[in-house]
Amino acid sequence: MKHNKNSVNFAIEQLGQKVALKRSGSGMRDTSAEIGISPATLSRIERGYMPDIGTFQKVCTWLNIDPGEILGAKTHVSEVQMATVHFRKKQTVAPETAQALAQLIIAVQNNVLASE
Repeated sequence: MKHNKNSVNFAIEQLGQKVALKRSGSGMRDTSAEIGISPATLSRIERGYMPDIGTFQKVCTWLNIDPGEILGAKTHVSEVQMATVHFRKKQTVAPETAQALAQLIIAVQNNVLASE
């Protein structure tokens, strides 16, 4: 599935909007502690910045949404079996890189589930 930069940026902006909507009425520090990220990271996400993969997963879990909903990919992952990846070389990755990695992880998960 090919995505252009604008569609990825729009999806990340939607993530920030979803976070801000759920957080409404709660403080930045309380919410970030609940998610397990720093207040500065939460603020960046709400402003539309791309989080790293681990942070993205934490935010999606807190929002109770499938990461594929934001990335524009359908997933068929059981709650028992889920692959996770965490990259620490940079604090954030380019949206195109995150999109490609997400699609790779989803494809591997779907392949594993199909072979069971």
